[in-house]
Amino acid sequence: MKLLRKRRIALSGLFFLAGLSFASWASRIPDFQQLFDLSEGQLGTLLLGMPLGSLIALPLAGWAVDKYGSRKVIVTGSLLYAVSLLSLGFTSSAVQLGVAVVIFGMMGNIMNISLNTQALLVEDGYNRSILASFHGLWSLAGFAGAGIGALMIKLDWAPLQHYWVVAGIMLLILVSSFNLLFKEEKRAGSGGLTLKKPDALLLRIGLVGFFGMMCEGCMFDWSGVYLKKVVVASPDLVPLGYVTFMAAMASGRFFSDTLANRWSKIVMLRISGALICLGLLIAVVYPSFWTAVAGFLLVGFGTASVIPLSYSIAGRSKMYSPSISLALVSTISFFGFLLGPPLIGFIAELFDLQVSFAVIAMMGMCISLLVSIRTQIFDSYKVPANKKVAAQG
Repeated sequence: MKLLRKRRIALSGLFFLAGLSFASWASRIPDFQQLFDLSEGQLGTLLLGMPLGSLIALPLAGWAVDKYGSRKVIVTGSLLYAVSLLSLGFTSSAVQLGVAVVIFGMMGNIMNISLNTQALLVEDGYNRSILASFHGLWSLAGFAGAGIGALMIKLDWAPLQHYWVVAGIMLLILVSSFNLLFKEEKRAGSGGLTLKKPDALLLRIGLVGFFGMMCEGCMFDWSGVYLKKVVVASPDLVPLGYVTFMAAMASGRFFSDTLANRWSKIVMLRISGALICLGLLIAVVYPSFWTAVAGFLLVGFGTASVIPLSYSIAGRSKMYSPSISLALVSTISFFGFLLGPPLIGFIAELFDLQVSFAVIAMMGMCISLLVSIRTQIFDSYKVPANKKVAAQG
C-alpha cells in the first residue's frame, strides 16, 4: 500500500504538470495577441487550433497507449509537451504560432489520454474512486499557472523566458515521477490506428461527457458576458462569476471521490446533473449578482465530477482497452465543448442570453436522465468497487 501511495503522489505531480503547461500558455495569450497585432477575430481563429489539435490527437493517443502502454507515452508525451510549449515562445509570426498551437493541442490530449489510463490503474489498486482528485490537481495547476504567468508579466519576462522556467519545472516533476508509474502488461495487437465504434456503454457515457463539457464551455466563455449584459454587474465584479465557478469545480473534485465511494458513481452523476440544472436556472430566474454567482457556484460543483467519473466508468468497458475507451468517450465529450459556446450565441441571437442559459440548464438535466434510464448498461457501476485491471510494477 505504501508503494501504491507513492504511485498516486507521482501521478498527481504529472497531472499538475499537464495543467501547469496549459495554464502557462493561456496566461500569455494577450501578449501573443499584442506581439502579432491580432484582431479579436484573428485571435479567435488562431485559438481554434487548440481543439483542432486535440481532435487530431485522440485516435493517435488511444492507439499509442494501447500499443506501447501509458507509462511510455506519458514519458515521451511529457517531454514533447514541454518542447511544444517552448515552441510557442520561439514563433516569429502568426502563422507559425497557429501551427505551434495545433501541435500544443495535440500534445495536451496525448497527455490527457495517457495520464487518465495510468490513473485507472492506480484507482484499481485502491479499489475505490480516486480519479476526480487527479483532475482536481489539474484544475489547481490552472490557478498556479495563472499566478506564475501574472508574476512573469509583472517582471516583464517574454513568453519564451516564462516557458523555459515552466519547462524546467516539468522536467523535474517527470524525472522524480516516471520510475513509480505502472507498466501495463503487453497487449497482443492494438488493431492499428483506426477509428472504433463505441458500444452501448461508451456511447451513453460519452453523451454524459458531451453534455457535461457543453455546460463547462458555457461557463468558460459566457459566464462573464451573462454577468455583464443580463445582470449588469459592475466591471470589477464581472470576473467573480468565472472565478467562483472555477474554484467550485476545482475544490469539488477533491471531495467528489469520497461521495462517489459512499453513494456510487451513478448516483453522483445524477446529483451532478441536477446541480448544473439548478444552478443555471437560479441564474436565469433570479438574474441579480449574488444569486447568479451562487448559481455558478452550484454549476461548478456539478461539473466537477462529470468528466472524471465518466472516464472512470469508460475505462471498464468490456469491448475495448482503457486507452481506446477513453479516446472514444473523450471524442464524443469534446464535441460538447466545441458546440456549446456557439450554440449559446446562436440562441441568444434569436431570443436572449437567459433563454440560452435555460437551454444549457436542460443539458444538465440530460446528464441525470442518461444515467437514470433503466437499462442493464450501468448495473456493474452501482457499487463503489472497481474491477481489477492487470498491471505489473
